[in-house]
Amino acid sequence: MYCPSCKENQNKVIDSRLTEGGAAIRRRRVCSECGRRFTTKERVEREIRLTVVKAGGQRVPYQRDKIAAGIERACYKLDVSEVELQALLIRVEEDLFNEHDREISSEQIGSVVGRHLQRLNQVAYVRFMSVHRKFQTVEEFVEEIRDVRVEVARDDPRQESLFGS
Repeated sequence: MYCPSCKENQNKVIDSRLTEGGAAIRRRRVCSECGRRFTTKERVEREIRLTVVKAGGQRVPYQRDKIAAGIERACYKLDVSEVELQALLIRVEEDLFNEHDREISSEQIGSVVGRHLQRLNQVAYVRFMSVHRKFQTVEEFVEEIRDVRVEVARDDPRQESLFGS
């Protein structure tokens, strides 16, 4: 591992910890040349390469950052921690890679993300689905909120009061 400061490959690991639910290892290093401390992360590279089939039919390589950006936008200014966002992203990817071998549609990705977001934060879920489903009218938006209210009431009747009656 090259030091980001002096670009030398003379460093040692001073601390290692599991992160992202055990999916990655965080290593704290110190450069033997310049003394700078820096952090690296190791993650198992998935050999399975997914291709995303977009709505228009074009095929593009799977990009983790695009899903992360969508989740972050949906959770913007909500009480959702960075740890929760990372854990959600890991669960989404586990589902995607376990359920699909080669290709997956962007529609299917959106559904998986939505399913996980609904359990994390209902407001983030509605935000995400409004983009994913491309709502054209306020009625579509209101209908989605009604569906969330019904789902919440079914899971925990005490929570329905949070959405009003």
